[in-house]
Amino acid sequence: MLLAGVGGFFGSCARYLVGRLTAGWAVTPFPIGTFAVNIIGCLFIGMLFGLAQRTNFVSQNLNLLLITGFCGGFTTFSTFSNEIFILAQAKQWVVCATYLLLSIVAGVAMVWLGRAITQ
Repeated sequence: MLLAGVGGFFGSCARYLVGRLTAGWAVTPFPIGTFAVNIIGCLFIGMLFGLAQRTNFVSQNLNLLLITGFCGGFTTFSTFSNEIFILAQAKQWVVCATYLLLSIVAGVAMVWLGRAITQ
């Protein structure tokens, strides 16, 4: 648990820094910071899982530190995207589409509900 926590700390710090660095890039309503974090996180988790499949580079401890901790603190979108990829790779099309659509619709609905409850 400590490795996941340490990784999460650094992932959260990196998320904050990327958000701050990208905030001045463009004056637009598009959330460039969040988009950058999500895309970078997806690249990073893809690289880690790719290394784990081809080599013994990613041990259980390194998995906790980098994948669960760092990527989890940096963005959970990377984990979501990796799970969608795994389901598609396994040709689990119905589960993949259901997970994708329900996650987006339910996520937005819960944000709306949470805001409605607190208004």
